[in-house]
Amino acid sequence: MLKPINEEIASRRTFAIISHPDAGKTTMTEKLLYFGGAIRDAGTVKGKKSGKYATSDWMEIEKQRGISVTSSVLQFDYDNKRVNILDTPGHEDFSEDTYRTLMAVDAAVMMVDSAKGIEPQTIKLFKVCRMRGIPIFTFINKMDRQGKEPLELMEELEEVLGIQSYAMNYPIGMGKEFIGIYDRYNNRIEQARVEGDSHFLPLNEEGELAVEHPMTATSYYKQAVEDVLLLNEAGNEFDIDRVSKGELTPVFFGSALTNFGVQTFLETFLQFAPPPQPRLTKEAELVDPQSEEFSGFIFKIQANMNPAHRDRIAFVRIVSGAFERGMSVTVPRISKTVKLSQTTQFLADDRETVNEAVAGDIIGLYDTGNYQIGDTVVGGKSNFQFEALPQFTPELFVRVTAKNVMKSKHFHKGILQLVQEGAIQYYKTLHTEEVLLGAVGQLQFEVFEHRMKNEYHVEVIMEHIGSKVARWIENESDVKESMTGQRSMLVKDRFDNLVFLFENDFALRWFGDKYPDIKLYNLL
Repeated sequence: MLKPINEEIASRRTFAIISHPDAGKTTMTEKLLYFGGAIRDAGTVKGKKSGKYATSDWMEIEKQRGISVTSSVLQFDYDNKRVNILDTPGHEDFSEDTYRTLMAVDAAVMMVDSAKGIEPQTIKLFKVCRMRGIPIFTFINKMDRQGKEPLELMEELEEVLGIQSYAMNYPIGMGKEFIGIYDRYNNRIEQARVEGDSHFLPLNEEGELAVEHPMTATSYYKQAVEDVLLLNEAGNEFDIDRVSKGELTPVFFGSALTNFGVQTFLETFLQFAPPPQPRLTKEAELVDPQSEEFSGFIFKIQANMNPAHRDRIAFVRIVSGAFERGMSVTVPRISKTVKLSQTTQFLADDRETVNEAVAGDIIGLYDTGNYQIGDTVVGGKSNFQFEALPQFTPELFVRVTAKNVMKSKHFHKGILQLVQEGAIQYYKTLHTEEVLLGAVGQLQFEVFEHRMKNEYHVEVIMEHIGSKVARWIENESDVKESMTGQRSMLVKDRFDNLVFLFENDFALRWFGDKYPDIKLYNLL
């Protein structure tokens, strides 16, 4: 490495972009990659007609539908920082994948549509970030369209999400009359639709334009100056400590589609976003990123990123120390030592072999079946495990079979690999061993069906058995088959744990009243 390892680690910035679907999250990712020099031309997620797809959307179904259903991992260098972006699925049916991704980052960028304000999926993801106490930076997008008033949007942030806000910049007009942003942090005005260095105009000590400009005659400019004065007098103060604790969110306005305000946001964000943070082990001990020994955890597994090679990649967030290709690590869950000789880093479906990486980086390990989501990997003589990643309790269930019984081998192999990715959960009935799949949302089943057909060449029949209330059992030895019935099906999960699938909440309560000694629990 060119720099000492402690400087390398301090230069890492690893964050996720979260939002409700269609708030511009993947478009923002593209523009950040563009500024980082990672791509020459920023495609948007909706570029289906032109055949120009977003760089971070690699799966065929994503290109067809114009949505992101997997978490992409993207890396570039900017301003002496190594930036790792995790572009998460926006669709709520994939919240489990997003949830795990948020376990692997040190900060989050929350995209908000200026016309729609705070939307349901944004609220859910925000709560996850708050639970982890990670810093949240807000980018209010689509200012080139008519939307809500800026002060109203900031008030909504505070009331709906319960987080205080500080406007790092402020829009001057909106829609067709969007003429720029008043940059409070850099003490300048950035003009929209103006090229070159001349699009920055300096402000004087009174907070007004220091040069003559036709803009000063507009009502939009006067309103923005008035609003900023109000924020200066009555708004929250900027406090980096409160930002670090997730109590205060810096707010930026702009338009990812027209690339306005994105570079200013990136430069400011990289100043204040935290470097790699310590992580707790199961024994509640903190692992310092600057520790000499290598450690990391697997937060995602993806099969068939290259369909030609039927590969499987385990994504590792490096928590401490340095990775070197060819090193040996231990997987404490299975007490197995593995040599890491085949490793990769990503720009969506473009990847290259990685020889070195440090805490904060995301690397991909080629997996032949050794790893599971949540696994810890450690170098040296250490033998600890990081705290477990969350698992969601599925709500929807289907019974699934292969349309062609001659393809049962491919059927079971495909299911096993896709289940290990964590998007769907696998169950089987006790005696007949019929395959049931559980998911948080319907779209997960559609993606499963699509991928089985296209990646494993197996057509499946899915029989919906509706929503169920799934509960695991603490004292399995006390369970008797006589406790099962039409409203309380007993199945096994993929780890052979017993699970009750109740018809509804009433059936669950009835069971609890009749068998009070059976201790039931659910996942998240």
